[in-house]
Amino acid sequence: MSFQTEYSCLPSNRRTPMSETQKDRPWLFRTYAGHSTAAASNELYRTNLAKGQTGLSVAFDLPTQTGYDSDHLLARGEVGKVGVPVNHLGDMRALFDQIPLEKMNTSMTINATAPWLLSLYIAAAEEQGADITQLQGTVQNDIIKEYLSRGTYVCPPAPSLRMITDVAAYTREHLPKWNPMNICSYHLQEAGATPEEELAFALATATAVLDDLKGKVPAEHFPAMVGRISFFVNAGIRFVTELCKMRAFVELWDEICHERYGVEDPKFRRFRYGVQVNSLGLTEQQPENNVYRILIEMLAVTLSKNARARAVQLPAWNEALGLPRPWDQQWSLRMQQILAYETDLLEYEDLFDGNPAVERKVNALKDGARAELATIDGMGGAVAAIGYMKSRLVESNSTRINKIEEGDTTVVGVNRWTEAAESPLTAGDGATMAADPYAEADQISRLSAWKDARNESAVQAALSSLRSAAQSGGNIMPTSIAAARAGATTGEWGDVVRSAFGQYRAPTGVSKNPSNRTEGLDEIRAQVNAVSDKLGRRLKFLVGKPGLDGHSNGAEQIAARARDCGMDITYDGIRLTPEEIVAAAKEEEAHVVGLSILSGSHIPLIEELMDKMRAAGLGHVPVVAGGIIPDDDAARLRAMGVSKVYTPKDFELNKIMFDIVGLVADEKVAAE
Repeated sequence: MSFQTEYSCLPSNRRTPMSETQKDRPWLFRTYAGHSTAAASNELYRTNLAKGQTGLSVAFDLPTQTGYDSDHLLARGEVGKVGVPVNHLGDMRALFDQIPLEKMNTSMTINATAPWLLSLYIAAAEEQGADITQLQGTVQNDIIKEYLSRGTYVCPPAPSLRMITDVAAYTREHLPKWNPMNICSYHLQEAGATPEEELAFALATATAVLDDLKGKVPAEHFPAMVGRISFFVNAGIRFVTELCKMRAFVELWDEICHERYGVEDPKFRRFRYGVQVNSLGLTEQQPENNVYRILIEMLAVTLSKNARARAVQLPAWNEALGLPRPWDQQWSLRMQQILAYETDLLEYEDLFDGNPAVERKVNALKDGARAELATIDGMGGAVAAIGYMKSRLVESNSTRINKIEEGDTTVVGVNRWTEAAESPLTAGDGATMAADPYAEADQISRLSAWKDARNESAVQAALSSLRSAAQSGGNIMPTSIAAARAGATTGEWGDVVRSAFGQYRAPTGVSKNPSNRTEGLDEIRAQVNAVSDKLGRRLKFLVGKPGLDGHSNGAEQIAARARDCGMDITYDGIRLTPEEIVAAAKEEEAHVVGLSILSGSHIPLIEELMDKMRAAGLGHVPVVAGGIIPDDDAARLRAMGVSKVYTPKDFELNKIMFDIVGLVADEKVAAE
């Protein structure tokens, strides 16, 4: 058979390049960025745009995400750490200085305070003279996944859902090109979701929102609103599975839109999504390998034309080490540009249509997702099933970690092929960028000056109107925008919604009952039992998350493993003050305290906690800490009295358990 004959046997859509007029346009190139101050972040944005980035993806710091001003007690140590602080219109103005918002496509990763940040964005655009109807971009605005995985919620689920659909209804009328919600399955995968769970939990969130939105927009406009819903997904290292997952997302979404909501127009049933590839899989060990991981994960969401992302943001190779430098972000941007412009990928129709292996996997994923969706629907939908979904994520993440520990899942450089030459990329002290140590004080100073200069009576009148809208059931967007224009702050907006709707503590997903896991635990259980006998009661381990960091996956897995090893655990979830943790340690008579902080605020928070432990007469109780903690910071923590410091390279949970038992045993001996 000649090559020409063999070639002509392939399906036409797999062999014929598209004409130049049909060539697919590239996706939006983004990097997720924001740090220190609005002015510093603005400089970074303008630099990245000059390098060829085509959209902005704004990272906000934790106080901004959770509705606190930079001078709030809970904001201490968190300001400017994982994103940019935006307290008021002046900050938003500085953030987008010299960036014409009418011509920009801006994604804002903001959820609980999404109505407020969008209000500030609108007010800033108005100051620029922009036509508000032309604004393009996205607010993530997905509060349900915050209860499950990321933890930056403020209010209970029902009023949070109401605020999501308030934003959607407002944008339909005033910002027709804006995506009012970006359903985020990204953090679900980071919290351990299987592909089937990621599909089902994200789609269940979408149906919860659309069911609520139905009553807020005219029936004739509802299909178009369905078409404005977008998604933000995660692409992991299992390339074929991830590619098939995205094709399954496309087909299931089309099915739901058509069958559940009666949307006839195919353009309103299109699955539109952006992606960041999986930061969870980036390793502190041999971090240069992360470059390959990032590239492979990007291919899963770009190769299949019918399931291609419309916006891609890539992490930097060194994110497991600390804050990436501008050069690191540039390297990730160049990876996208090379694929889009140097290869011929965009010249072809879908490469996987008709592939039997792909079709089998897609169908299997769809079947698994439908089964999960049926379970969630049977519980009354996503809002009612939050506890169920959270427990499933903790269980799935435990299974994932067990497989890595036991070697069933290979992670190169972590549990296999761990010997390696030193990487020249990490030589010296310049492998990451340090956060500005003076940024917090500068931010607080400017916040104080802003409050001094504003018209206080106008601010209070605007906040009163916002409170009335929240309590009456009216759409909160018009009064939020008015408050933004008047000069109200993020914390003041947050205080209003907290007072109107109440606060909420999400389920932890960690039960008191041990799992059925037995592999490798017998020796640890024997040691726990022996130490408990000497103590005269069960070894008590208190796991705490001080500050605003909502990344609870590590704390959950430590608590679950300690429980399975026979310890008596206390884990009350996220967002505790050092004072609350110390009080709990005293009340529970904890034998050891474990702290988990991934936001970079470990030094001030742990320093405060250690001082309060000593003041409470608990200086003898061992304290261990875990997080993304540089070596110099780890030394500082040990100098404060912290017994053990763990970072992402310490993936063997059983070893940590042995350490904890040993610390308690040593303290018992010392006390005797």
